Amino acid sequence: MKFRVAGLLLAAVCSVVAPPASADAFMITQGQYDRMFPNRNDFYTFAGLRQAANSFPAFANGDDRTVRRQEFAAFLANVSHETGGLRFVVEQNPGGDYCEPRPFGCPEGPAAYHGRGPLQLSWNYNYQAAGDALGADLLHRPNLLQTNATLSWRAALWYWMTQNGPGSMTPHQAMVRGRGFGETIRSINGALECNGGNPAQVASRVRVYREFTGILDVRPGDQLSC
Repeated sequence: MKFRVAGLLLAAVCSVVAPPASADAFMITQGQYDRMFPNRNDFYTFAGLRQAANSFPAFANGDDRTVRRQEFAAFLANVSHETGGLRFVVEQNPGGDYCEPRPFGCPEGPAAYHGRGPLQLSWNYNYQAAGDALGADLLHRPNLLQTNATLSWRAALWYWMTQNGPGSMTPHQAMVRGRGFGETIRSINGALECNGGNPAQVASRVRVYREFTGILDVRPGDQLSC
């Protein structure tokens, strides 16, 4: 199966501030992570996820404990879907052209910007913008997202926190504004899945989200589909 993040033009990127997140704010234990991803690739370490979360202090860290748990479950459910339960680091059967016309071009070739990491970041404009935000030259070194676990998690959280993709808001905003898990799917894959585009894929994401909210002992909320 092919996994990739679909995106539109990207918003301006702000610098990332990285104060440490508290254990309570993190909302998930090593044991819960192991239950969610029993067959994960060794690349996707719990420590890498925790370190990456420190770069985005607003992630799953609002005033409402229920919403914090729901957002964490939503992020990891989409991650699970995109990577086959954290088994895949790179897109399966990559190929084709992932190069949209931009001034910075595709210095590593049009096929080099296929999906990598927890949200299978793809396309040259995403690699450029994520690299600018995270202080890594991902445009010239896209393979960093398959060799550096913390950076790979940070790139996924960068998308989650800052990018609308084909939706009207970021996945983070969808959860904290009460738009529900379904809106996070729209921000990641838009019409490829939503509005009847691929209901089986939507149902798969929702199933995992319900499973993960159960592990985190929180109700899933409403508006689960898109």
